Amino acid sequence: MTPLAPHLVEWLNRRLPVERGASKHTVDAYSYAFQLLVVFAAEQLGTSPSSLSFEQLDAALILAFLEYLQRERGNGATTRNARLAAVHSFMRFMEYRAPSALEQIRRVLSIPMQRTDTRPVCHLGQNEVQAILDAPDPTTWSGTRDRALLHLAVTSGARVSELVALRLADVTFRGSYVDLYLHGKGRKERALTLWKIVADSIRAWLAVRGDLAAPQLFVNARRAAMTRGGAAYILNKHLATARETCPSLKAKRVSPHVLRHTCAMTTLQATRDIRKVALWLGHASTQTSEVYLRADPADKLETLEAVVPPSLRKGSFTPPDKLMALLKGR
Repeated sequence: MTPLAPHLVEWLNRRLPVERGASKHTVDAYSYAFQLLVVFAAEQLGTSPSSLSFEQLDAALILAFLEYLQRERGNGATTRNARLAAVHSFMRFMEYRAPSALEQIRRVLSIPMQRTDTRPVCHLGQNEVQAILDAPDPTTWSGTRDRALLHLAVTSGARVSELVALRLADVTFRGSYVDLYLHGKGRKERALTLWKIVADSIRAWLAVRGDLAAPQLFVNARRAAMTRGGAAYILNKHLATARETCPSLKAKRVSPHVLRHTCAMTTLQATRDIRKVALWLGHASTQTSEVYLRADPADKLETLEAVVPPSLRKGSFTPPDKLMALLKGR
C-alpha cells in the first residue's frame, strides 16, 4: 500500500507551485478540495486521514465523494467539477510515482465532468445594493471595516480572494481618487482607479484600523488577515439586516461573487461596451464577459425597438353554427 500523505504534500508544496507555476489561489482551492475528500474517505473507510493509502482513492470512492458533494453539501455542477479537476490533477501527478496503480488512476481520470446549465447571472438592483451598504454601523470599528469592504466589493468587482489578499501597499491615494493593485486569478494583475466616495470609505477604515502587523488591508476581529470565509460571513450578517428594509433580497441567494456580477452589470449598463466590462473585471477575453450580455434586458429591448416583425393578413376565426357542426360530425 502506498501512503497518501507524502504524495499530497509533494504535490501541493512542489509540483503545483514550483513545477507547474500554479497561483496561490489554485493551490488553496486544490488543497481545500482534498480536505473535503480526505475527511470523506476517512469516514467511509473507518480510518484516520493520516492512515489513508493512495490505493484507497479508487474510482468508486471518488464517485461517492462527488455524489456526497451534491447531495449532502448542496454543491452545484460547477463546484463538483472544480473538485474533480483537483482530483484529476493529483492523479496525473501520481501516474509516474505509482506505476502499479495505473489502472486505478486511469479509471479515476475517466470520470467525466458534469454538464452544467447556462443560467443568467444573479445580480442586485440599485436599491438592494444600497440596503446592504446601509446595514453596517459606521460608528463602530467592525462596522467601518465592513462598510469599506462591501463598498469596495461592489464598486471594484474584485473577487473575494482578491479583496482579502489586498495589502496596504496595494492601495494608493491620488488626490480624490484611490488606486488599487489587484492580484487576480491565474496570475493576472490589474490596476483600478476608483471614485472619491470609495476612497473616503477606505480612508475612514484606515483611520480606525490601527497599526497592525498584518500587511493586508482588511483584518478580522483578532487583527489577523481576513479569510474568504470571513468576508462571506460579513456579507451574510449584513444581508440579514438589509432584508428587513429591502424585501426583494429575501428571494435572492447573495454571495460575494454576486457583488462582482452586480458591478459587471452596472458597468455594462453604463458603458454599453463589453470590452470595458472585461477590462474592469480582469477577464482575459471578452468571451468570458459575454454572460452579462445575456442577463442585460436593455439589449433585448433595443432589439424589440429595432426589428420590425412580419405582419399577418387580417382575419379572425368564427365558430360554426352548433347545429350544423353537430350534423356534420355524425
